[in-house]
Amino acid sequence: QVQVMESGGGLVQPGGSLRLSCTTTGSIANINAMGWFRQAPGKQRELVASITRTGIKNYADSVKGRFDISRDNGKNTVFLQMNGLKPGDTAVYYCNVDRIFGDDLWGRGTLVTVSS
Repeated sequence: QVQVMESGGGLVQPGGSLRLSCTTTGSIANINAMGWFRQAPGKQRELVASITRTGIKNYADSVKGRFDISRDNGKNTVFLQMNGLKPGDTAVYYCNVDRIFGDDLWGRGTLVTVSS
């Protein structure tokens, strides 16, 4: 059974850092990109960052220069290093696995709260 699991969320003060990890279990074939989305209360889910199998990265404008996404293709794992966190980054962060064939896979999310 394939599972996608996020970890690393928590409470952090403005200006602080967190590192999110997304691991997968089970056999997942044809992975194209892996990425992170987030959803704040009362808002739609939005793309934060993504990375293709060949390492091409894409970031939302709001996180450029502060967040860095990386990936271990061999382990189907993706990370999100978040620096300079702001209260506006508060959200549930979801890991996404985009497959060439088949539906996307999603984790259950990890909560990031930025507050003093």
